Amino acid sequence: MPQHALPDLTAQLLDAARRAGADAADAMAIDATSVSVDVRAGALEQAERSESIDVGLRVFIGQRQSTVSASDIRPDTIEEMASRAVTMAREAPEDPHIGLADPAQLSQLRDAAGLELTDPAPEPDPAALEEAARTTETAAMAMDGVTQVQGASAGYGRRTIHLAASNGFEGGYGRTENGLSCVAISGTGTEMERDYDGDHRVFAGDLRDPAEIGTTAGTRAAERAGARKPKTGTYPVLFDERISSSLIGHLLQAANGNAIARGSSWLLGREGQQLLPDHLDLTEDPLRRRMPSSRPFDAEGLPTAARKIIDKGTLTGWTLDLATARKLGLQSTASAARGPSSVPAPSVTNVALTQGDKSRKDLMRDMGTGLLVTSMIGSTINPNTGDYSRGASGFWIENGEIAYPVNECTIAGSLPEMLARIVPANDARTWLSRVVPSLLIDSLTLAGD
Repeated sequence: MPQHALPDLTAQLLDAARRAGADAADAMAIDATSVSVDVRAGALEQAERSESIDVGLRVFIGQRQSTVSASDIRPDTIEEMASRAVTMAREAPEDPHIGLADPAQLSQLRDAAGLELTDPAPEPDPAALEEAARTTETAAMAMDGVTQVQGASAGYGRRTIHLAASNGFEGGYGRTENGLSCVAISGTGTEMERDYDGDHRVFAGDLRDPAEIGTTAGTRAAERAGARKPKTGTYPVLFDERISSSLIGHLLQAANGNAIARGSSWLLGREGQQLLPDHLDLTEDPLRRRMPSSRPFDAEGLPTAARKIIDKGTLTGWTLDLATARKLGLQSTASAARGPSSVPAPSVTNVALTQGDKSRKDLMRDMGTGLLVTSMIGSTINPNTGDYSRGASGFWIENGEIAYPVNECTIAGSLPEMLARIVPANDARTWLSRVVPSLLIDSLTLAGD
């Protein structure tokens, strides 16, 4: 569907909502295309292409709301959506905090001009995607110790989003994403170990070389051969850059307005308090160029802007949409996100943690003996206390050097205490949506042998 048709769809939805008796409404339309190709054992395993148009309508009857969605855009379907939404809203419970933004709050920026969110290159040919995936797999299999490649995948996606509301907001933008990934396996039977590598970019030309991705995946898998459980005890733990963002993710979840409004966050009462070492900032910037998660306005039409979630180690506040902000007596941070079938909810986009001045190798030397974590599975996080427990694998460090690979261990601690003691390296990949370097914590409990 041509991009200009999406505004027509949202206008039809809003008009239908008014005719059905809605007091206010907002509508979303998304036109999406995706292509994916999977290669295994030198042969094409799967190739998929999908095209879809999805629409969503949220209506308000006083302080009651409902949301409906569909992938059918015929006029009679749109009328039925509006009628059903209004009927549902009349039966919904009242919520004093819901409602559209005041017109004075709305973003004056109504597109993503200058953010470079779409690759102008044409959709890649499936044969080219297959060749990239095949090159990735071949490179992984060439590494000594690799016994098989679980899969190599290449993909492309393009989405156009349009949002309109009865408060006068209307805007839209497109985005593209190109990806390449590989999962390699070393060993056989019960001795098999896996690892991976991949890259995802807005512009296909920014992707790393397929052979490099395959080589890295194969090397990582081979290095994990012969993994065993580490010693049980209390040791320093270094979270590799590949997974260190999960620690910051737990912090972001706890600072989400929904968790705060429900009273189910270990950060309750800690606004304005120091959470990280005082030389560290955690910044969100929804306006970063060439980033798949960037956005010029949020899902309620509010203007986005860079903000510090953590400023010199201190928590500045919560991540809020309009409803959670009203419930807490605060102002929205323009953080609303939604899909066609959901109501807005707070969500962060691009975040970056202050990097340190030491390399990962320097931090390994500093820790002496301990665990370098490169992969994590499972998660037991108490949202009210921050008690932390996760399965992990990686490498045992002796005298500052990698001694042997480890698996099947559990890391346990308290998130508030862990975050207060993090020491960042300088190895964060700046093109990711979460720019977080390797993080050293001086003491955590390990359960292994």
